[in-house]
Amino acid sequence: MSADTETSQEARNVALFVTCLVDLNRPSVAFAAIKLLEQAGCTIMVPEAQTCCGQIAYNSGDRESTKVIATQVIRAFKDFDYVVAPSGSCAGMIKHHYPELFKDDPTMMVEVEELSNRTFELVSFLTDICGFSPDGVSLDKSLTYHDSCSSLREMKVKDQPRQLLGAVDGLEIREAADREVCCGFGGTFCLKYSEISGEMVDNKVNNLLATKADILAAGDMGCLMNIAGRLKRRGEDMKVLHVAEVLAGMGDGPGLAEGEN
Repeated sequence: MSADTETSQEARNVALFVTCLVDLNRPSVAFAAIKLLEQAGCTIMVPEAQTCCGQIAYNSGDRESTKVIATQVIRAFKDFDYVVAPSGSCAGMIKHHYPELFKDDPTMMVEVEELSNRTFELVSFLTDICGFSPDGVSLDKSLTYHDSCSSLREMKVKDQPRQLLGAVDGLEIREAADREVCCGFGGTFCLKYSEISGEMVDNKVNNLLATKADILAAGDMGCLMNIAGRLKRRGEDMKVLHVAEVLAGMGDGPGLAEGEN
């Protein structure tokens, strides 16, 4: 814990926004997030009433359904100091797109803006708010980090994951040539424009493999699942992990692709 940030004795009442993809496909990311937040001195709650953030409906143009979903999220996370998500896209939806969604509703905007101000992506929260650094975590591997679009552009997450990963003993970070380029997932984009998406993820995989890193890490499950699927179909054995898993000491565990050792 950095002496320049709030003291570890000051309790932070944090609600974890688990996200749909983590809940359904990779619960270990949520457990890793909880472990890291507890190490950073936070008190963690996982509201049972939480639902999807509404991205899919929003990206599909269904604003009315999105408002219903968003209202549920706003109510579920009302009484916490911070809301933290292990996903730049979900955090970005709440922080930036909820205000757009309710801009013509002055009554709701009070709650929306208040929630927006309390919402953070996990790695940026650990770094920028908690001054956290992993202690006693080691991994004798090489790793390349993919900057997801929402994390990088909406949540301004770039240096934070590299700072934390740099504190993992034995871990070598290798930067890919196109680390800030979209992987082709883009939520519904990969469904609507599958051929373009396929070309994009192939280009991404080529550049990741060129680093000869053992592990690919990122902070968004959509990107990780997209890239892991392409790696598996191409017969490549690069391990794919959420950055929280690496920082929580789970770097030797199985990656996202089925059957990975």
